[in-house]
Amino acid sequence: MDINKIKQNKRLRRKGRVRAKVSGTAVCPRLSVFRSNRGIYAQIINDEIGKTLVAVSAGEIKKKDLPTGQAGKKIAVSLELGKLIASKAIAKGIGRVVFDRNGYKYHGRVKALAEGARAGGLKF
Repeated sequence: MDINKIKQNKRLRRKGRVRAKVSGTAVCPRLSVFRSNRGIYAQIINDEIGKTLVAVSAGEIKKKDLPTGQAGKKIAVSLELGKLIASKAIAKGIGRVVFDRNGYKYHGRVKALAEGARAGGLKF
């Protein structure tokens, strides 16, 4: 069996355990993170009606918005993305969310996105 399939299966098992406990409502929607090799994406989802309320991706972050010397650094992009999704959510009246790390370890880019969202004003 390929090592990549083993890693993916482990992540999907972790994701299943997390999703069994975490669900978004109208009062407290779910902040879901997807991480690829190139980018990172985040959505705020109301699971009761199955609708995405706010979505952002790493492509929306401009290099000039990053701190000096941080252009191209994935963690810096993730931090700014967290701040961006927080500002979009607050503009739509969303202040509290539950965090769904989607089976990824709370480390690196996922952690940076969460910290950026908290710094932007979202409460977990």
